[in-house]
Amino acid sequence: MKAKPADETYLFSNQDLKRLILPLLVEQLLAITVGMADSIMVSSVGEAAVSGVSLVDTIFVLLINIFTALATGGAVVCGQYLGKKRPEQACQAADQLVLATGILSILVMGLMYVLRTFILNVVFGHIEPDVWNNCNIYFLIVSASIPFISIYNAGAAIFRAQGDSKTPMKISLLMNVINIIGNGILLYGFHFGVEGAAIPTLISRMFAAVVILARAYKTDHVLHLTRPVVWKLHWPTLKKILRIGVPNGLENSMFQLGKILVLSLVTQFGTAAIAANAVSNTIAVFQTLPGMAMGNAILTVCAQCVGANQYGQVRYYTKKLIKLIYAGLVFSCIAVILVLPLILNVYSLSPEATETAEKILVYHGICTMLIWPLSFSLPNTLRASNDVTFCMVLSIFSMWIFRIGLSYVLGQVLGLGVFGVWVAMTIDWAVRAVCFLVRYLRGNWQKKTAAEL
Repeated sequence: MKAKPADETYLFSNQDLKRLILPLLVEQLLAITVGMADSIMVSSVGEAAVSGVSLVDTIFVLLINIFTALATGGAVVCGQYLGKKRPEQACQAADQLVLATGILSILVMGLMYVLRTFILNVVFGHIEPDVWNNCNIYFLIVSASIPFISIYNAGAAIFRAQGDSKTPMKISLLMNVINIIGNGILLYGFHFGVEGAAIPTLISRMFAAVVILARAYKTDHVLHLTRPVVWKLHWPTLKKILRIGVPNGLENSMFQLGKILVLSLVTQFGTAAIAANAVSNTIAVFQTLPGMAMGNAILTVCAQCVGANQYGQVRYYTKKLIKLIYAGLVFSCIAVILVLPLILNVYSLSPEATETAEKILVYHGICTMLIWPLSFSLPNTLRASNDVTFCMVLSIFSMWIFRIGLSYVLGQVLGLGVFGVWVAMTIDWAVRAVCFLVRYLRGNWQKKTAAEL
C-alpha cells in the first residue's frame, strides 16, 4: 500500500471501504439477478414478450438514468458538505433532492403517458404486432412506477453519500423479493402475460419508495431528511445539485438515448436479433457488476475528500478503487463466459438468437476487462470534483459519432447485424477511456473545487 502523506489522515479506512463496497456489490447483484429472473420468467410467455419487455425497459432505463444522475448531484453536494463538516447544509441538500425528484418524476410520468403512441410507433420503428401489443401493456403499467423508483434512488443516494450502503441494500433486497414472488404468482400461478411482470414491478417500487423515505426521516444518521417535511424549493441549494446533476443527467440520457436509437436499427434485424440483444443486455450486466458497485464507492469517497480539500486522498482512493475494479471485472467476466452455455440454455430462445447472444457476450466480456473501468469508473472522480461538463461533452460527442454512427456502418452497411452494434459500443468505450485518462492525469479536475459550495 502506498504510504500516506505525513500531513494527512485518511478519511476512509480499509474497514470503511469494506462496509461501503460489500453492500453495494450485494445490491447490484440483487438488481441484475432479478432482472435476469424477470426475463427468464417472461420468456415462458414467448419470444415476442421478451422482445416487448426489453424494448420498453430501454425507455425506462433512460428515465431511471436521468433521475439517478439527479441523485448523483445530490449525493456529491451532500458528500462535499459532510467533508466540510457542515451537516445542516448537507441535510438541506438532501431535502431539496427528494423534493425536486418527486416533482420532476410526476411530470415525467405524465409526459410518458402523453407520448406513449409516439414512442411505440415511431421510436421503436417497425415491430411485429405481437411485440407491439406486449410493449403497450407493459408500458401502461410500469409508467406508473416512475415516481416511486425515482424517490427510492434519491433516498438511496442520501444514505450512500454518508457511507451507509447497507440500508439501501436491505430495502433493495425486500423490493426484489416482492418482485420475484409477484412474478411467480402472476406468470406461473395465474398464467398472466407481460402484465404478470409489470404489476409486481409497480408494487415493489412503491414499497421501496415508502420504506426508504420513512427511514431517511429518522435522525439517527448525520445526513437525514428534516421535519417538518420541506415543501418549498430552496433555489441556492437546488442550483448546486443541478450544477452537477444536469450535466450528468444529459450525459446519462444521451448515452441511453443512443441505445434507443440503435434499437430502431436492431429491430430491423428481426425478432431473433431483438431477443438476442435483450438477453445479452441482461447477462452483460453481470460482467460489469463489480465496476458498477465500486464506481458508486468512488463517487462517495471522492466527494467527501474533495469537500475536505484533500486532493491527495482523491488520487489515492481513485487508484486503489480502480485496481479493485479491474480485479473484480476479470473475475466476473471470466466466470460469466465459463457458465454462458448453461445460462443461455435457461432461456427459451431460438438457435439463431442463442448463437448470436453467446458471440456478443464473449466479446463484451473481453472488452469489459480491458476498457470498462477507465470509461465508466474513472469519470466518477471527475464528477465528485465538480468536473461534470467535460464528462458530459465528451460522452455526448463520442456517443453520436462512434456508438450511433458506427452502429449503422458496422451493423447495416457492413452486414454484421446486431453484433456490429455491440462492436460500435465498445469503440465508444475506448475513445471515452483514453480521453478520461488524459483529463485525469493532467489534473484539470482539481481546479473544479468545492470552494464554490
